Amino acid sequence: MTAHVGLPLLNDRMSDAFQPLWHFDRWLMGSALALVFIGVIMIASASIDVSQQRFGVPYHYLIRHLVYLVLGVAMVAVMAVVPMRLWQSVSWLLLFGAMALLVLVLIPGIGREVKGSWRWISLGPVGFQPSEVGKLALILYVGAYLVRRRDEVVSKLSGFLKPLLVMSVMLFLLLIQPDFGTVVVVMGTVLGMLFLGGVRAAHFFLALIIASVAVVFMAFNQSYRVQRLLSFMDPWAPENVYGSGYQLTQSLIAFGRGEWIGVGLGNSMQKLFYLPEAHNDFILAIIGEELGLIGVLTILTLFSILISRMFFVGRLAEKKGYLFGAFVSYGIAILFAIQVFINVGVNTGLLPTKGLTLPFVSAGGTSLLMCMAMVALVNRVYGEALQLSAQRRS
Repeated sequence: MTAHVGLPLLNDRMSDAFQPLWHFDRWLMGSALALVFIGVIMIASASIDVSQQRFGVPYHYLIRHLVYLVLGVAMVAVMAVVPMRLWQSVSWLLLFGAMALLVLVLIPGIGREVKGSWRWISLGPVGFQPSEVGKLALILYVGAYLVRRRDEVVSKLSGFLKPLLVMSVMLFLLLIQPDFGTVVVVMGTVLGMLFLGGVRAAHFFLALIIASVAVVFMAFNQSYRVQRLLSFMDPWAPENVYGSGYQLTQSLIAFGRGEWIGVGLGNSMQKLFYLPEAHNDFILAIIGEELGLIGVLTILTLFSILISRMFFVGRLAEKKGYLFGAFVSYGIAILFAIQVFINVGVNTGLLPTKGLTLPFVSAGGTSLLMCMAMVALVNRVYGEALQLSAQRRS
């Protein structure tokens, strides 16, 4: 029965009193901190000129990013104190709140339209992106569900379908915005969690086939998506190079200029209004231009360490019978892996152009906050798993 318990059997004083656990996975937190540091440096470099043009000051985006970074540190402190058992108990409420926010973002006057998409809620001078909150809320909900309904998930089709129905509601709200990139990330994350949760292989592969067909249908359902796919196949064609393939060609030029060691920090040409979103979705291209292949490989190595440690923490928690912590860690690791893969693929021309930030590195306030929160959650799982192990030995 212990293996089916999702809450660690910590003593009441530690689990209920909101006290921090002073255990840190040095590789997990170190790699995240290194990515945050690189992100600050590269946002400062990539956004100077566009910031000067739009706001009359060179460091608007950097200052904005630093403000969110301070808020993120506060969120990390909260995650370090709140026990995982509380997140498990209120996971359904968090998901309901996230769904409500995804509805509110579609209401004119509350939501804000940016480039034809309703993804932001205005909070005075800053914006808030509910889809980022929705990702984490869904991970917590599915993790709690896999613990609560474990026998049903493993043995019955109904146990597999129920979380997919909940996910479908969120996907519908995301498609209305529209936010196709987040749809793909959410689908991949939930399916990955269900697979690691022990669902039958036949059920999983059937759902995977249906999901793949749905993605293909959605990709060809809108004319602008079809145009992106066509330009992705041949971005250098005369009809694409200054049209839908423009971002990709400029990104590839940036990588080409960087070669092995780059042109030097701050010396990018592509950030001078050639490459749109140079400080955001395409910041990896600027890293490639200024720091070369060495800089890109450094980023990929740090993400490899970060994601592998998340899986390590999940496996550690699973061995201790701490299933909720394990599933949450697995879900966060899968989410990071998918989002990094898509961003890198888009920047390098391996995937069609799609707007998704590079975690910790791109300029994006809500994304930074939630990424820091997710890493802190995994570290909390690590601390609780270690304490659970120590208590059992004693």
